[in-house]
Amino acid sequence: MKRNLRFILTLIKLKLSRMMIWRLNFFGAFFADGTLFLIQLLTFQIIYSQVEAIGGWGRGEMIIFIGTFSMINALNMLIFFFGVLEIPAKIKNGDLDQYLTAPVNPLLRITFENINPGSFPLVIMSVLIIIYGVKTAGLSPTIPAGLAYAALVILMTLLWYDMEVILRTIPFLVISANGIMQLEGHLIEMNFKVPGILFKGIFKVIFYFILPYGIMSTVPTQFISGMLGTTGLLQALGITVAFTAFTLWFWNFGLRHYKSASS
Repeated sequence: MKRNLRFILTLIKLKLSRMMIWRLNFFGAFFADGTLFLIQLLTFQIIYSQVEAIGGWGRGEMIIFIGTFSMINALNMLIFFFGVLEIPAKIKNGDLDQYLTAPVNPLLRITFENINPGSFPLVIMSVLIIIYGVKTAGLSPTIPAGLAYAALVILMTLLWYDMEVILRTIPFLVISANGIMQLEGHLIEMNFKVPGILFKGIFKVIFYFILPYGIMSTVPTQFISGMLGTTGLLQALGITVAFTAFTLWFWNFGLRHYKSASS
């Protein structure tokens, strides 16, 4: 564990050093991601400006939902997205060879080698939106409740990571997975706009248990709003544990079918 932690810290230092060589790129990332966040916020303000309640959620809960999704997305972009994004290309080009020969877990290295500090402003702005949503909803969460909410956000970020790795492990087994990547984008966009509480029947099965994008922002929002029961909490924990275990198994399964560039 200590060895892995030291390795992760070294990767982060190297990444920051490379980014600061080109300061325009470094600060440009802050500007680009910050602008994207403001556009998303404005879009939701227009969509929900005339809506008083959705599925039992008032305006405050909707703002928390938006802020929570933005927070999970910001953590994703900040920590692992740009590393995981390159997995299909590394498989196709044989660049994965150098990761397999190194004395470090290849998935660990891929995950943390391309952090993006330019997404940090999104984390701050997401916090502000969440606080605004809490005040709008008239909530007064305790410190333990706030910490539990933060833990759920991290848990849902892990679930998002699981889904990204699973989809990008598929190229181990097929020639191209471009269609799947496009589908992922559409699913994320839809679940960024539609709270999971609106899914019923087969749609709830799909977006809660098969492609669990529907719970990522919904569950933390339900918790901080006092609407999440013990069953819902245990369900979210179980789904995350199951997908994390499957992700690790599926990654190792894909590695066994990897056709090395040197083979």
